[in-house]
Amino acid sequence: MIDITPKAAAQVKKIMKDENMPEGFALRVGIKGGGCSGLSYFLNFDNDEKPGDKIFEENGIKLIVDSKSFLYLSGTELDFSDGLNGTGFQFRNPNAERTCGCGSSFGV
Repeated sequence: MIDITPKAAAQVKKIMKDENMPEGFALRVGIKGGGCSGLSYFLNFDNDEKPGDKIFEENGIKLIVDSKSFLYLSGTELDFSDGLNGTGFQFRNPNAERTCGCGSSFGV
């Protein structure tokens, strides 16, 4: 499972509203090769569930994760920070053995 904090969920809802996102869209969370530490996180909106996708819903947000990404993201918490140290989504991934300074990539 991937958890989304209430603060991150509120930000996702705000973005969806600002972008006039139609009903039925979800937040796709995944990983791809690259970044300082080997793997990078990505977020985008999607309404196309594919075979093997894992589907979660928490705090009013539907999350879609492909099966490969789920291997690396299981147990991850998605949060949102708007503090002095930077604004943006943050991943708290218990599977990451190392992370880059900006927090957008990790290694296992």
